[in-house]
Amino acid sequence: MVPEEKIFNRREAEELLPLIERLLRGAVLKKKQLEEVKDEFSRVQNRILLYGGILPPYRYLSETKGKRDVLMEGLQEDVAHIEQTGCVVKDLDTGLVDFPSRVDHEQVYLCWKLGEERIGYWHRMDEGFAGRKLLSASDQDPSDERRPN
Repeated sequence: MVPEEKIFNRREAEELLPLIERLLRGAVLKKKQLEEVKDEFSRVQNRILLYGGILPPYRYLSETKGKRDVLMEGLQEDVAHIEQTGCVVKDLDTGLVDFPSRVDHEQVYLCWKLGEERIGYWHRMDEGFAGRKLLSASDQDPSDERRPN
């Protein structure tokens, strides 16, 4: 059975921000470290090709692969934990997370980016980050649940 999608109002989404921010920072760091490991593998591969016939550093490569696997598993766990809350991880490079919501009976996303103190934007499902709209003045008060709800 597929769980029903969580629909957040602004207050509910903002209550999750400390957890989401902690997990997202971890995921962003792990992604960066994975990219560094991938670059290191490429450098070693290029060195082997350049010097043709040299003995590959098997132990180093094995240790680096182990590090890569641990980072990948941790990254997947962080993203899965975020998504278990009902949020949608949109972009790890920019730290972008969306919260399913409703504005005027239309399903939309509340949009939050790592480093923002509060949720101040929303966008339609088909618009993405480029279509972010500022929450209206009435939306800025999290106790006012008229929009988004």
